[in-house]
Amino acid sequence: MKPPHTHRRHRVVLPALAAVAVLTGTSLTALTPDTAEAATARQVEALDRGVVSVHTGDGNLVSWRWLGTDPDNIAFNVYRAGTKVNSTPVTGSTTFFHSGAPSHADYTVRAVVGGTEQGDSVHAIQFRAGYKDVPISPPAGGTTPDGVSYTYEANDASVGDLDGDGAPDIVLKWQPTNAKDNSQSGYTGNTIVDGVKLDGTRLWRVDLGRNIRSGAHYTQFQVYDYDGDGKAEVAMKTADGTRDGTGAVIGSSSADHRNSSGYILSGPEYLTMFDGLTGRAMGTVDYVPARGNVSSWGDSYGNRVDRFLAGTAYLDGSRPSLIMARGYYTRSVIAAWDWRDGRFTRRWTFDTNSSTNAGKGYDGQGNHQLSVADVDGDGRDEIVYGAMAVDDNGHGLWTTRNGHGDAMHVGDLDPSRAGLEEFKVDEDSSKPSSWMADARTGQIIWSTGASGDNGRGVSADIWSGSAGAESWSSAESGIRNPKGTVVNSRKPSSANFLSWWDGDPVRELLDGTRVDKYGTSGDTRLLTGSGVASNNGTKATPVLAGDILGDWREEVVWRTSDNRALRVYSTPHGTDRRITTLLHDTQYRTALAWQNTAYNQPPHPSFFIGAGMSTAPRPTVYTP
Repeated sequence: MKPPHTHRRHRVVLPALAAVAVLTGTSLTALTPDTAEAATARQVEALDRGVVSVHTGDGNLVSWRWLGTDPDNIAFNVYRAGTKVNSTPVTGSTTFFHSGAPSHADYTVRAVVGGTEQGDSVHAIQFRAGYKDVPISPPAGGTTPDGVSYTYEANDASVGDLDGDGAPDIVLKWQPTNAKDNSQSGYTGNTIVDGVKLDGTRLWRVDLGRNIRSGAHYTQFQVYDYDGDGKAEVAMKTADGTRDGTGAVIGSSSADHRNSSGYILSGPEYLTMFDGLTGRAMGTVDYVPARGNVSSWGDSYGNRVDRFLAGTAYLDGSRPSLIMARGYYTRSVIAAWDWRDGRFTRRWTFDTNSSTNAGKGYDGQGNHQLSVADVDGDGRDEIVYGAMAVDDNGHGLWTTRNGHGDAMHVGDLDPSRAGLEEFKVDEDSSKPSSWMADARTGQIIWSTGASGDNGRGVSADIWSGSAGAESWSSAESGIRNPKGTVVNSRKPSSANFLSWWDGDPVRELLDGTRVDKYGTSGDTRLLTGSGVASNNGTKATPVLAGDILGDWREEVVWRTSDNRALRVYSTPHGTDRRITTLLHDTQYRTALAWQNTAYNQPPHPSFFIGAGMSTAPRPTVYTP
């Protein structure tokens, strides 16, 4: 077994950037900064204790966060209405079951550091029926120019501390019922984005306007604290007529760039950074890359040119940068941006058509999502863009030349070998239907034979009967171990999302509105969402899934069937594991940020969580 990752980042000297383009308005200024020394820790959110109380028939499961900034030897006491309910300090986990307590019991948690009890935490969020509803308000529907009426459904969401109070807030995308895939012609309603607190208070509403088409591939939004002021910003592609959270209009309010098929293939395209607290547009620049000649992306009607991806990466090893990208079937362009001191700075641009990259096999390798991870272990993040990876400095790192696919997973999938791995499915009939590669080099570890469009694939430790992650896909039989050997003939009932839901470190299956535990003779139902619906058609994804509150296990957020609430479920199961909140593992945290991108995929941390795992590492992080 390899030793666990330590996440200790050494002081390293970054090479001077040859040229950094600073955009103010639409002008470009070339900068040549001096060589900079990277910090040893990564900037993360200053979170509160995140206490939750989940009621069961027998009492309340109280759980809370072990923060990355907490001491290793911290302990905790649990209080109900000022009275301690645990007999000895809690050290082995960050959960406590209070037997016989009513659903409305009020809890706080007090940390014990060096034998001294600290002050009260925030009060627990109560999940009285096993879930908590966050009220939301659908936008008014409308009618498109071709006479088609539409209403709104809550779609993908992300989280970030928009107001700096230490608690996560929700950024929710509203999608009209006539949203379109890029391959489908027709007008759509406007895409609407809300900033919402967990109590349902709406902080702002942004209307992206008629010049941003609605669908899974057009609006990828990022929620992150890019400037280190302790509050998250929101970044999105915008256009003429976008109305920010204060009512101000970006560009021309009267412009209508839609053609008779509903596509938007002309007119300016922008990138805007919004204030997370107010929704105010703080800075807008031209989107990179520009669409240019539409047909040069692979077709003349707009299917390929309007394929966008987005992410967040620690390219300098310390502070987060924004990643905005376009294209993956043919040309792919990735632009890395910093948001500092109220302005955008373009760090680098990777273009498969550039003289540096042309002919090297980077074109046509993109997925319907990306992943961000420090794949080469240098303390700085890379962009895994499907069947290729781009280094932290914007240079191509590797390509497998296996082409485009619909799903991929990047994490410590094989704890017996050094570094991270990538599992991916493909749809090229002449290429492997699925494969696992070394995420540092792209070297293929194992692959399965060509079989056409393999649309679904998952890799995670879902079965304790085999070491490391199990990988499976739509086109292949059985589940495979990290060496590619089929270790069980029975596939799980789904190939979709994942969730750490029960008390052990083996991950569960999340699909549609249910959570199941894999079994060799049949899956066991652990949760069926009540009165909720999944998103994105046959993709059947949740609004959001990840470690948002409580301990390291994951919450699931679905929309209610009437689109009047986001229903948040948190696990009712205790655990004997103590793991730092995954929000302070930056690979996991940036995965939550990119989860809404195109074909949503579940997050993976930078270290292995599963059967036989080593002691989970502590991150080296700091808060603004």
